[in-house]
Amino acid sequence: MEAITENYQSFTRSGKKLADYIFNHASDTQYLSISVLAEQSGVSEATITRFCHGLGLSGYNDFKLALAKTDRVTDLGEPLNSPQTITSEDSLDSIIQKVHASNIVALNETLEMIDEKKLSDAISLLTAAERVYCFGHGGSMVMAMEAWARFSTASSKFIHISDSHMQAIATALTTSKDVLLFFSYSGSTRDMEDIMYIARERHVPIILITHFPKSRAAEFADVVLLIGYNESPLQSGSIAAKMGQLFLIECLYYGFCQKNPEQILKARESTAEAVTKKLL
Repeated sequence: MEAITENYQSFTRSGKKLADYIFNHASDTQYLSISVLAEQSGVSEATITRFCHGLGLSGYNDFKLALAKTDRVTDLGEPLNSPQTITSEDSLDSIIQKVHASNIVALNETLEMIDEKKLSDAISLLTAAERVYCFGHGGSMVMAMEAWARFSTASSKFIHISDSHMQAIATALTTSKDVLLFFSYSGSTRDMEDIMYIARERHVPIILITHFPKSRAAEFADVVLLIGYNESPLQSGSIAAKMGQLFLIECLYYGFCQKNPEQILKARESTAEAVTKKLL
């Protein structure tokens, strides 16, 4: 914030407008996507990018991290803006209760965000697809793997690839009969955008699970499913943010199973028997 104050007079008119918005919404800005910030502040995304570069930062995500560091945080780097905030002075019982509360918040917020029509559309795409590629990067890659593992108990057409280069190769060989199931909390990463460009050129339907309805990824997606919980840059990879994604995975899974119950039952019985032999 000091850097913004020091450079305020050198900003363009739109830069000052953005700075004024940030001054008035400092704590909230770190949770916004660049698209949402542009809309709420009344400036363009390009203005925001130039603003960040003018402060000596590499881009908007770098700016959000810097903003999070200057915000009021605990000695563990947690934002002081909710009753679920954990500090080093909390007892183990207090930590347990706060973690539980955070997960409940994430589930409740995701429940409120569910659009049944969009969820139904996503289930229809998954059901009709010849192959479903479960993709994500970083922490979201783990969620993509969770989706693949869950759906693999009912169908062999779900595929998970973790490496971004191999994701690009696989996407280059997809057809319009395939589907990408993409996980990205931010909806704004370079690797993800590269994959989606390829998918769009090949007319491959994309289902996106994200927190931000207005993001670069959402512009590519055919169906956008939203998850709850505001995660600051310093909370990256939090379990609470993953709870909403797991919730949606389970909703998609049972919706998928309902489309062909007899076939799914046989598949689940077969996979269960195969795994049982691995148990002692």
